[in-house]
Amino acid sequence: MDELTELQIAQQQRNRREYDERYGQLQWLDAGGAVAARVERQLLLESLAGRVELGCRGTKLDCRKLSPGCRLCVEGSWSCLFVNGRCNCDCFYCPADQQTLGLPATNAVEFRTPADYVAYLQRFGFRGVSLSGGEPLLTPGRTLGFLRAVKERFGDQVHLWLYTNGTLLTKEMARELAAAGLDEIRFDIGATGYQLKPTALAAGVIPHLTVEIPAIPEERELMQSKLAEMQQVGVNYLNLHQLRLTPYNFPKLAGRGYTFVHGEKVTVLESELTALQLIRYGLDQGVELPINYCSFVYKNRFQKEAARRRNAALVRKPVEDFTANGHLRALALLGSAEALSRQAEGLRSAGVATDLWSLAGERLAFAAELWPRLDFSGLRLQVGYSEAAQLSSVSYRNYFIEVKLPSGKKLVVEKRKVCADRVLEGMAMEQFRARYLETESAVGAPSAELAELEEYEATVSGLQDYF
Repeated sequence: MDELTELQIAQQQRNRREYDERYGQLQWLDAGGAVAARVERQLLLESLAGRVELGCRGTKLDCRKLSPGCRLCVEGSWSCLFVNGRCNCDCFYCPADQQTLGLPATNAVEFRTPADYVAYLQRFGFRGVSLSGGEPLLTPGRTLGFLRAVKERFGDQVHLWLYTNGTLLTKEMARELAAAGLDEIRFDIGATGYQLKPTALAAGVIPHLTVEIPAIPEERELMQSKLAEMQQVGVNYLNLHQLRLTPYNFPKLAGRGYTFVHGEKVTVLESELTALQLIRYGLDQGVELPINYCSFVYKNRFQKEAARRRNAALVRKPVEDFTANGHLRALALLGSAEALSRQAEGLRSAGVATDLWSLAGERLAFAAELWPRLDFSGLRLQVGYSEAAQLSSVSYRNYFIEVKLPSGKKLVVEKRKVCADRVLEGMAMEQFRARYLETESAVGAPSAELAELEEYEATVSGLQDYF
């Protein structure tokens, strides 16, 4: 039986804390089941080899024919606006409450007017915008207002799509959405018993039709039977998601006999296997409808990485660096004041810009590019990590800046520590340089000394490990 890595142990502990006393009510993947599941998934992936394109470090497949919106998501240039927080369906897999109408919001920032949101898109340079909820068609006036404002300002420079369960869509509404500039519409047919009548209403009216649903294990055969019908009604793309457990949907998912997997968040084992089986079925049957599996780890890793980079660019100091997965890294040498003064004098004599380093007593902060100029003999390396997030108001707990949008609205970007500073000595410092500063991506498992840094430095490759 394989031993868990330090990172896996930490994830397992976080999963346990999130669900507390309810943790024991779930059927968790055990060691023997993990081995069997890895074998089953590997066989599925081998059966797809050469027939699909794996993207985003192996977390997303098939990437040969992604919808325009999905491609913008992969590029990290997509903004999702939650038009409202209320839905008229009650899907067992929904991750959130969906009972409060609220204001349109993204990244915890609310937008009272379309002009504010347009200014936000302009400030951050987004090229893709999706309208979600809740159910956006519960507030058609609000939804159309935001659609028109974005399209009028950006035209074809921004791709617009909308998520809906389809229950409120009419042919007239489809025409209004298209006239407002909607480029793509995505249907969750799982919310309506896999009915495709609403989807057919949008065919020939809205340019791109996508079905986007979770891969539900007990409905795999039904989904297989629906593939041909989807093509017939004009669906262009099928996106499959992985079922994920949340505190909200816990009561509904816990009793369905699923096997739960530890990880960055808790996911359903059978859901991922079902998605891969559906992709294989479509290829084996010659189904032309492109099927894309959007795994949870893809969303958790790459969508968050894009947001971190976008926000961190506003609060980064020259002495800090970006890690491969978008965190801000702060490096400093620790040692005697005398030894560090000699290092500082060397930098000063060489004419190195003072915004790339700073000396404060027994600590010399420096940008990673200065590493070759420093002598690490007898010193220690301190490594710290931060991430930047958008907030609707100032918390006053961390460094922040206010971003004023062209419309006059302000939002806050706050930089916060994600872990305690780590101190490396001896060979661990050289290992750090070789692994994270000399190569574009870390290869192989990190040393024990670097294991606790890995989640802040590197984007993990591959689908979620089973443990």
